[in-house]
Amino acid sequence: MVLDTSALFSMQDLPPDTEVHTTPSVIAELEKYGDKRTGYWEHALKISHPGADSLRQVKDAAEKTGDLLRLSQTDLEVLALAMELDATILTDDYSIQNLAKYMDIEYKAVGLKGIKKLVKWKLRCTGCGRIWDKEYQECPVCGSPLKTSRSKK
Repeated sequence: MVLDTSALFSMQDLPPDTEVHTTPSVIAELEKYGDKRTGYWEHALKISHPGADSLRQVKDAAEKTGDLLRLSQTDLEVLALAMELDATILTDDYSIQNLAKYMDIEYKAVGLKGIKKLVKWKLRCTGCGRIWDKEYQECPVCGSPLKTSRSKK
C-alpha cells in the first residue's frame, strides 16, 4: 500500500498488518502543513524514492490524460512508487485516482467517495474559449488565462 498526503492527513493510524509505503516528498508536505505526527509517520512507514523510469512512465501517461497539469511532483512520485511496488494507493486526490485508473493502478479513497469515471483534461481559454492540448502561460490567440476543463471526447 502507498499513501499520499491526503490519506495521511485523514488517518489516525496505519492499517494493521499491512506494509505501508510513501515518498520523502509526502513527508515534506506533512511537515510543510504542520502535521504534528510527522515523526510517527517517518518511523511507521517505509519511505523511498521511485525510480526515474517509473516516474517517466507516469509523466507520459499524465500527458495523455491531461492530468500532468493538475498533479504535483509529489503526486507523480506517489503514482510511480505504487506502480513499481504493484501496490494500492490510498488517496482522496481525484487527479491521482484518475491517472491511477488510466494506468490500471489500484487505488482506494480514504475519507471521500472516489471517482466514478476516467476524465481527460484539456486547457480552455477563459476569454475566447479555444481548447489547447499544449500547456501555455496564456492563450496564444487572445492572451487570456487558461484553465483545465474536461474534454468532451
